[in-house]
Amino acid sequence: MNKTVKTSLMVVGFGLLIYGIYTLIAPEPLVSIGDLSVETQDNTDAYTTIAFGLIAIVLGLVAGKRK
Repeated sequence: MNKTVKTSLMVVGFGLLIYGIYTLIAPEPLVSIGDLSVETQDNTDAYTTIAFGLIAIVLGLVAGKRK
């Protein structure tokens, strides 16, 4: 059971970390109307996803050490 929890946390953590980094560096769509172009880059969700990924990885490492 403990190995299953550790593996699950590690997989979810790395998945969230990779997705967060991808959304951080992926360009957002550009809206242009005539000469006016609007480009917004909101990285708040990416930082939150990366933080949750790191927390899951750390919890997975700690869960593996506890007996």
